[in-house]
Amino acid sequence: MKKPAPLQLTVENSTQVTPNMQRILLKGDELANFPDGCEGSYIKLLFNKEGGVDLSKLPQGERPIMRTYTIRRFSAAKCTIEVDFVRHLSDDLTSGFATRWAISAKVGEAVNIAGPGSIKEINIEADWFLMVADMTALPALSAKIRQLPTEAKGYAVIQVTEKVDVQQIDVPENIQVIWITNQESLATKVKALIWLSGTVSIWTACEFDAMRELRSYFQNDKQVDREHIYISSYWKNGVTEDGHKVLKQQDAQQSQ
Repeated sequence: MKKPAPLQLTVENSTQVTPNMQRILLKGDELANFPDGCEGSYIKLLFNKEGGVDLSKLPQGERPIMRTYTIRRFSAAKCTIEVDFVRHLSDDLTSGFATRWAISAKVGEAVNIAGPGSIKEINIEADWFLMVADMTALPALSAKIRQLPTEAKGYAVIQVTEKVDVQQIDVPENIQVIWITNQESLATKVKALIWLSGTVSIWTACEFDAMRELRSYFQNDKQVDREHIYISSYWKNGVTEDGHKVLKQQDAQQSQ
């Protein structure tokens, strides 16, 4: 089946919500066709090989470079999506295309996207919930946690770059939100939690090595059935997105 054509959206607003997070509001009439449940799902931002968003001069047959980001909020009525970008830059210019663009994006600027793609839904019938994210996955966690029932109980463990990056997020009253910084280990913090009784529903997204450690903990130490776990790596320390994609494929094959 032929993939749908990319959508061209326009920057409606750009806000630095914390020292290390930039929020971009994108608008486009075709967003009215996005599914209602797309918050927490992903889109691909498209770039040329220089890191620009102008795709008109791409040589024929050359595919744009894609970078994956989460739909934090969606409004069908306003035809907008909200996307957060961690403001981290490396010396490797090719690994920071999206970040560099987001930091300098101007209102009215056009950018092409593909998607949305979907991720596994949360089992909202569970007895309790464990949600884990580093800063790259905070937008997805912010969207997914809003889908929990109001009586939900459990934990949300979130790792941010610095204390000043803590954000206000909407959570059910009985979900304990635990913020840590990059100076602490996400996996160690999760393992120290008091494990609650009953069936748990786990949603986790973070760095590749932390993901593998937590997956082993959930499946081997706590014997949680795979059907009750969504766990994914959003990045790998020291590796580009393209290299990370290869590692994820290899890891998926090995863990089957």
